[in-house]
Amino acid sequence: MARRQLHFGRRRSSNRLLALTALIFIFTLTIAPPVKHYFTQRAQISALQSQLSADHSALQKAREELLLWQDPEYIKSQARERLHFVLPGERQYIVTEGKTDGTQNSTTKIASALVDGQPWYARLIASISETGN
Repeated sequence: MARRQLHFGRRRSSNRLLALTALIFIFTLTIAPPVKHYFTQRAQISALQSQLSADHSALQKAREELLLWQDPEYIKSQARERLHFVLPGERQYIVTEGKTDGTQNSTTKIASALVDGQPWYARLIASISETGN
């Protein structure tokens, strides 16, 4: 009879363990989707907050630039710089960034190596391959 009680005790503890495992499994399945949604929403909130702060800084820069464009002197300076405008009676000189000593070679190595009788597409292909190198 002691053996039956011992065997019955083992079965009872294994049934309890099985029931506990089943409860934990069901609890995990029940709580997993809301937890996943919570962390997904927290990540979205964080991304939106960083985007919002970036948008606020861009808005502040745009407001500062708008204030600059309300100043007539700033408008004049931008017209001079961007559009090369001059006031009446002024003379404008534009300096280019090139060599002025006449030593610049206007043809590339590949263009000077090509024969003049070649078709245009051969020159184009040669030019593209030279640029790739």
